[in-house]
Amino acid sequence: MSLAPATRARIQSLLDSHRVVLFMKGSRHAPQCGFSAAAADRLDALLEDYATVDVLADEDIRSGIKEFGDWPTIPQLYVDGELVGGADIVRSMFDSGELHRLLGVTEPDRTPPQISISDAAVAKVRAALADAGDMKLFLLVDGRFQPQFQLREAGANDIVVLANGLEIRFDAASAQRARGASIDWTNTPHGEGLAIHLPEAPRAGMPHGVKALDVHALKRRIDAGDITVIDVRPDAERERVPFPFGDVLTPDTHARLTALPKDTPLAFICHHGNASRSAAEHFRDHGFTDVWNVAGGIDAWSVEIDPTVPRY
Repeated sequence: MSLAPATRARIQSLLDSHRVVLFMKGSRHAPQCGFSAAAADRLDALLEDYATVDVLADEDIRSGIKEFGDWPTIPQLYVDGELVGGADIVRSMFDSGELHRLLGVTEPDRTPPQISISDAAVAKVRAALADAGDMKLFLLVDGRFQPQFQLREAGANDIVVLANGLEIRFDAASAQRARGASIDWTNTPHGEGLAIHLPEAPRAGMPHGVKALDVHALKRRIDAGDITVIDVRPDAERERVPFPFGDVLTPDTHARLTALPKDTPLAFICHHGNASRSAAEHFRDHGFTDVWNVAGGIDAWSVEIDPTVPRY
């Protein structure tokens, strides 16, 4: 399939207008897939400002960018008009420092984090690793400070820590987010498992995190005027089905919204409540303390509050 000249011109115009462009699913503040989130996470750690293009909102761009750079997957990162690659390449270049050098920023701090792990946690992890073979244990900490253990092959740029006799590996981003981490094995009424405390997390000390808000409670708070509603849906969805309350989250409004007082009550809404949760977590990680995700999203509002809002 050949790339339509009009689509090629649109893509080239985007690249000419911005030094760094990430073609992704969703936006940097509300990514719609794990690979897009991983690429945006690395760029967020390096740059205050860069351009993103939501391919889900534009089918011509979604198919056209694959033809433009002869690259079959999304996301795709371009710097100075040249294709850098997808999520795996961005992650690898971040860990090696190559991405820092390309963007002209200070290379990553590769100091191994100081972490602690209890005897009970070590015993449980060693038992789980009995059949791991040559795979290594990694602790990944994403941009929302959500930790996850994974088994992966060792890499040349891994940051290696020996804690209580257990080897744990990190990528460059995770290593800094894990500084001072403590890992224990706990028993709760819901079962037993690893508990990982990350003191570097911006949400440390915010025990409630992102809270769920049903549409009936949202309606009461809108009527009372005591909450700021932020619609995170793509432009095409908002144009097709407007939501008459609150603000919208775009690259242009992000700076204004994040400058609000940190105790401002914020409610995030999307189509069904998934993308809005990612956006809510992003604002929580920026220090906001009263953050809500609207359960069921616009669809629930249409069914339970206002049937004149079309379902889609």
